[in-house]
Formats: sequence, C-alpha cells, structure tokens
Amino acid sequence: MELALPEVVVDIWSRYQQEVWVLGIASAAMLVISAMVIPYLIVRLPADFYAESNGRRRLFEQRPVLRAVFLAVKNTIGGFLLVAGIMMLVLPGQGILTILAALALLDFPGKRNLEMRILHRPTILKSINWVRRRAGREPLSF
Repeated sequence: MELALPEVVVDIWSRYQQEVWVLGIASAAMLVISAMVIPYLIVRLPADFYAESNGRRRLFEQRPVLRAVFLAVKNTIGGFLLVAGIMMLVLPGQGILTILAALALLDFPGKRNLEMRILHRPTILKSINWVRRRAGREPLSF
C-alpha cells in the first residue's frame, strides 16, 4: 500500500520549493546561532544586572548624542531578536531565551515589571542560573 501525499501539499511544494528550502536553512541557522549566542549573553550578564542598585542606568548621561545612537542600535538589535524569538517559538531554536534577550535590549514602558515577572518564574530562573553556574558565574541577584 502506497502512502500518497494530499494534492494540496504536493501543489504547495511544487510552487514554493525554493522558499521552503530557504525557510528550512534559515531555521537551522537560527537554531545554531541562538544555541551559541544566547548562553554566551546569559553568562556575560553581570550578576547584579537586574538589581535595583545597579548604577549602569546612568550610561552616557553626559553625552546625549552618543546615548541616542547607542539606544537606536540597542533597540534595533532587540527588535531583530524579538522577531527571531517569536519565529523560534514555531521553528527550531531557543525562542523563549531569545525573547528574553530581546526584552533585555528593548526600551519600553513597563519593561522592568515584565522582566521581573518572567525572571521570577522558577523554571526560567533555574535554567538561567544553571547556565551561569556551569560557566563559573554567580547566579543572578535581584
């Protein structure tokens, strides 16, 4: 008994074969890149990054033009990571961790509350601190 693909699937494959291959290659690339970059970023993050007393918030305070350029670049990268993370929820890749990295970069109202709600989930905090512990870094402190 031969298993036949539905005619619709065969039609879509024949019409969009090149696009399906490109999407497949892009998915594999996102999987590999996110598997390398996201743990690296988690490890590089200072343990007190999310602490209230963190003094990094005054970065570029005396240079408004440099601050504007920095924020534009940071938000552009964050936007790209957010889109990639959402795509990785249905494609291969570390979608949730990529979205968390994007949230760390983007600036929007209510960002800190959202980050704290996400980071205080036991499974997420445990995963992040596991990666940090394996790299010999301190766990995140709040």
